[in-house]
Formats: sequence, C-alpha cells, structure tokens
Amino acid sequence: MKMTIIYALLSAFFGVYGTTASASNTNQVSQNLETAIPQKKQIVIGNWDEFNSRKIDRLIQEAKQKPAHSLYAVFDFDNTTAFLDIEEATLIYQLENLKFSMKPEILKEIIYKDIPPSNFNSDYNNKNHQPVNINLIGQNIIDSYTWLYNNYSGFAGNKTLDEIKKNSNYMNFIVKMRYLYDAIGGSFDHEVSYPWVTYLFSGMSKKEVADLVHDTIEWQNNQPIGKVTWVSPADMAGRAGIVSVTWKNGFRLIPEMQTLYKNLQQAGVDVYVISASALDVIKSIVTTGKYGFSVPESHVYAMHPLYDKEGRLTHSLDPYYPQTQGKGKTETIKKFIQQHYKDTGPILVAGDSEGDQNMMSDFNDTKCVLIINRLRSSDTIIGELSAKAVRDYNKDDAKILLQGRDENKGKFLPSQSSILMGTNNKVSLP
Repeated sequence: MKMTIIYALLSAFFGVYGTTASASNTNQVSQNLETAIPQKKQIVIGNWDEFNSRKIDRLIQEAKQKPAHSLYAVFDFDNTTAFLDIEEATLIYQLENLKFSMKPEILKEIIYKDIPPSNFNSDYNNKNHQPVNINLIGQNIIDSYTWLYNNYSGFAGNKTLDEIKKNSNYMNFIVKMRYLYDAIGGSFDHEVSYPWVTYLFSGMSKKEVADLVHDTIEWQNNQPIGKVTWVSPADMAGRAGIVSVTWKNGFRLIPEMQTLYKNLQQAGVDVYVISASALDVIKSIVTTGKYGFSVPESHVYAMHPLYDKEGRLTHSLDPYYPQTQGKGKTETIKKFIQQHYKDTGPILVAGDSEGDQNMMSDFNDTKCVLIINRLRSSDTIIGELSAKAVRDYNKDDAKILLQGRDENKGKFLPSQSSILMGTNNKVSLP
C-alpha cells in the first residue's frame, strides 16, 4: 500500500510512472516528498472509504486539466445520491396523508395498468399463505378509496383526516396500496413495476409534485431510521385476505454525494442524473439549489410522463424517452448525452442496483465506477462488479470502487463494507 501511495504521488508531481522505487528507499522518498513538495489539498472529504476518496480525488484533479465541459459524470439518485428511495418515501407520505389528485375510476385504471393477472411471487402470499394477484386485491383497494374519496374533506367529502383514520377503509387502502407496490416490483419485470408508482402522481401539476416531495423530505428528516410493518385490517380482508408489508423509513440526503457533485462541477465536469423515479420528483431535488445540488434541468433524465394540455401529469409515459432503468439508462446516455461529448462515455458512473449495472459496464472510456454497497447478488452484473472492486482494492489501476454505508444510521462508512438495516455486522459481499 505504501508503494502504491508513493507511485501516485510521484506521478502527480513528476510524471514518472516509469520510475521504480525499491522497498529500501520507500521511507526516504516519502520523507523527501513531505518536506520538499507542497501537498495538494484533498477535496474529496467526508466518511468515504480512504482508497475510494483518493481515487475519486485523483479523477477530479485530472479532470481539471481538461477543457471545462468536455467531460461528464452520471449519477443514479435513489440509494446512491440519497439514502433510501425518494419515490417510495413520497408514496408513504401520499398514502398517510391521502395526497392524490384522481377520482376512483382513474385510480382503478392505474392500479390495473399493465399488471399481469398471474399470482404474485409466493413471498407476497397473504397471512393464510394463499396466493394473491391483482384481480383478487384490486377491487378491494378501489372500494376503500371510493369510500375515502366520498368522505374525506380533501376529496369530495366533509370529514377531517383524523376522522377518516378511525375508519378501517383508511388502513385497508394505505396498506394494500403499499403492499401492491412491493408485490408488483417483486413479481414482474421492471418495465412493468417501475412506471406503475409514477402514475400515482396523475392529475398533479409539476409544482404540486415538487411541493409533495419537499413535504416528504421535511417529514422524513424527522423520522427515525428503521423498518416499519403495516398489516391490513381483518374486518376488510376481502378476496385477497389479510396482507402485510414492511418498508424502510428514514430517507436522507448524503452530504458526501452533495459535495461530490459540487467538486466535479467545479472541476469542469458536467453532472447528469438518470433515475428510475419520476422526472418531476428528481428535478424538484437536484435542480433547485434547495438541497445542495445545482444540476441543470436539461441534465436530469427520469421516468418521463406525458402531460395533459394543462401541464398536469397523466398515467402514461412519453414514448420518446427510454425507461430510465437497466438498459434504458445506457440508451438515454447514447440518445441524449454523449453526442455533446464527442460520443464518449461518462468518466464516472455511480449507482447501487441492477437498474444501474448496464450504464456501469457499457462504456469503455469510463474511468471510475462507484457502487454504493447494498450487497447485491453475485448472480448480477453489479454483484460481479462489486466482487471485482474487492479484489482490486488498493490497486493503482482499480476502476470499480465499492463504498459502504450503515443503513441503521443512513450514513456512509469509511469502508467497502456495509451494515444492513437491523443488523450489526459489516459485510463487503453477500
């Protein structure tokens, strides 16, 4: 490790990669460097793994030598730029506070849209271990929403939210909607599941979506980090039966990533965000300056809705834009971004999941791949990339960086290893 550090220092100050240094004179060279050469201030700071911070710092220092706006970096948002998923957090806020802008007949169109009639994965069986599918649960959800719509003062009724919460229809609706989100995502292709949740903003203006996201972040900042389990009420079991769902609470923005965005931009590197969340959700966070990001709106790509003639979101995606997950992220880069950079790939790609693995591996000129370690399966491309990051740790030519986090605290760890929520063990690979 000492030799690697010295080689890096020699390279940075003298450009002598071809020079060798023997183990016997390592300490002397190190002392000479410390006393004779002004040290550059490391700009990548925070709770980073030390090797990762040095590699990213070098990337930024090298980028400064290039013409401004000739290089670009691409970031995922959920569980990469932030801890947890902003759209999932917003869904919880929507459900608990009944923040919807659609009549029951529109919600019915949405919850059935493109969902196969086959049973959900067995992990989503009801409390009696019976299979569930959209036809068994869908009408039960709509019946409860119809009651809520007709009675809640925020819709077409006159009851307060506190009064509404005392009725079983409230819990039946919010639990089964959140359960349905998980069941669809865990049972069917991402091309089906990822757009589905974005449709729940149907009928809202862009500002209404932004306000909803801002309220969600403020609420989540005061929530404890941990798992929450909801169980549907027994007196409204319906054809689907009693179901339960567990979700993660405590969305947080990550200071290290906020700073990394800034450092790259100050070095002349253009920053892009490509997210599988809804476009207006992500724009409301990374483009306004309110949360420490200053990404141009034209640099944000996400699930792109169709808007109606009044500018309100509909429950359809704009077919001109690829779905921004999996191969669609690579397609987005090739279709909209790399043409502005002489058809080159991003110098840095950051992500956390299978939805990011294609853009991490599809561009030969990418210099650095940053993976937020969520212990993805070794059967996936991102799992293989994570294993390579562990093998190449502390190697000067390492391209893949694995960054750990503590899910119990919502913070980075100065390590490749992560601590999963509800556990105490630091683990590098599953």
